[in-house]
Amino acid sequence: MSSLIEQAAKRLEQLRQAGIEIPELPEAAAPQARASTAAPFLPSAAPPVAPDRVESEPVYISRKVDLDLEAVAAAGIIVPTAPRTRMADQYRVIKRPLISNAIGKGPTPVKNGNLIMVTSAMAGEGKSFTSINLAMSIASELDHTVMLVDADVARPSVLRVLGLPPGPGLLDVLENKAEMADVLLRTNVDKLTILPSGTPHLKATELLASDAMTRLLENMATRYADRIIIFDSPPLLLTTESRVLASHVGQIVMVVHAGRTLQSEVQEALATIENCPVKMMVLNKSRSDTSSYGYGYGYGYGYGYGYGNGAYGPDNRPADSRQE
Repeated sequence: MSSLIEQAAKRLEQLRQAGIEIPELPEAAAPQARASTAAPFLPSAAPPVAPDRVESEPVYISRKVDLDLEAVAAAGIIVPTAPRTRMADQYRVIKRPLISNAIGKGPTPVKNGNLIMVTSAMAGEGKSFTSINLAMSIASELDHTVMLVDADVARPSVLRVLGLPPGPGLLDVLENKAEMADVLLRTNVDKLTILPSGTPHLKATELLASDAMTRLLENMATRYADRIIIFDSPPLLLTTESRVLASHVGQIVMVVHAGRTLQSEVQEALATIENCPVKMMVLNKSRSDTSSYGYGYGYGYGYGYGYGNGAYGPDNRPADSRQE
């Protein structure tokens, strides 16, 4: 018996030297008991797992995608590697008040000011083009990151314009079929990430109006203090999705196609978003004094600023613009 006890004690000492923690028995226990309980602690294949070990939570890393910046620039999109252009300067003017409101440095505090919806009254006015360029311009800021969300779930175009294949995104997250980090795309444009519209769904409007969307937007607005989120939204007069989204964001940029959009359409579209605290209107493809086409903008608080009746000609179209 003494030989068995000595062997067990020697083996226990070897295990302790190897770093394996062996629980001590009470001093009152008999030597026989100490020896008989030694055997279960002898590893047969692998050392036992420490009882207080806790498995760490999985770490999700968003997928990296590389934009073909030359092709993107050829499509008229601002890219970091391009030389300074007049259009890039125009977007600097457009983004500045938006950023000020997003970080709480505007004239008055704006709830969810870092959630910015870009929309239009009708289709074909350049809202997606504006969304992408605005996101690219904000991505050039030193102190802010930007997420571009393709919320035009009926006619998504952000990935197509940027030369990326379709994939899961916003609707999949709302359906609880994917995590945000699984569908978010990191790009080779520093500080720019993209959330695609996701898998088409017959109840897209209901998903955007759901509690899941409200929770997601609240998380987006508060999780990262330096992040500005741009939503490419459907036209206001063609779908109801954009009106639902408008109830959650702090700022709205409404794109108006010069020479095409009727004043009555602009006014009707503005009426659907009158409760949003900040609305900016961007005049797309307006004619400047140099006869080139670019952007003009109107900015302020409340309803109907930036567009007065005097800005329109007798045919109910902007007087300083022409039909393409």
